[in-house]
Amino acid sequence: MMRMDILELYKKTGAFLEGHFVLRSGLHSPYFLQSTALLQHPLYAEAVGEALARQFEDERVDFVLGPAIGGVVLSFVTAKALGARALFAEKDGQGGMFIRRGFTVNEGDRFIAVEDVVTTGESVRKAIRAAQALGAVPVGVGAIVNRGKGVGWELPFRALFTLEAPLYPPEACPLCRAGVALEEV
Repeated sequence: MMRMDILELYKKTGAFLEGHFVLRSGLHSPYFLQSTALLQHPLYAEAVGEALARQFEDERVDFVLGPAIGGVVLSFVTAKALGARALFAEKDGQGGMFIRRGFTVNEGDRFIAVEDVVTTGESVRKAIRAAQALGAVPVGVGAIVNRGKGVGWELPFRALFTLEAPLYPPEACPLCRAGVALEEV
């Protein structure tokens, strides 16, 4: 899958939105990527998962982890392509994440963490910490889209597409100053 194909898939499925959006990070942007609109199509989801798995095919991983909700389908299709288990981490209500009882995480298990769109990387970092707390070892982070500027990773980070789009703190947002209606997504 070519890097440009990713953006085309977002557009084809109506997952690429233009306007004035407040992102989960709190930042504002003229673009929003509604990955659920893309990942609801099994063939597209599988193609994206296979492309992401190829980025980590040299790593021996026991499982692929995604933060709920955006990383659930992605962890499954990526894990399927790698022949690994698929897990997800959920919010714990205290600002962190946990891995639900019933998922198997063994001491020393190697894993990659995946996310649909990375802006600040905070959700995937919380998911990684949840798995590390159970003794697992992260070996990489993958995303369909990287829209984060200057997100520092201690692990290898690979994205299928980088979206060069402005991100604004609310107090410095030119769209707000211009009176463009803000959409919460």
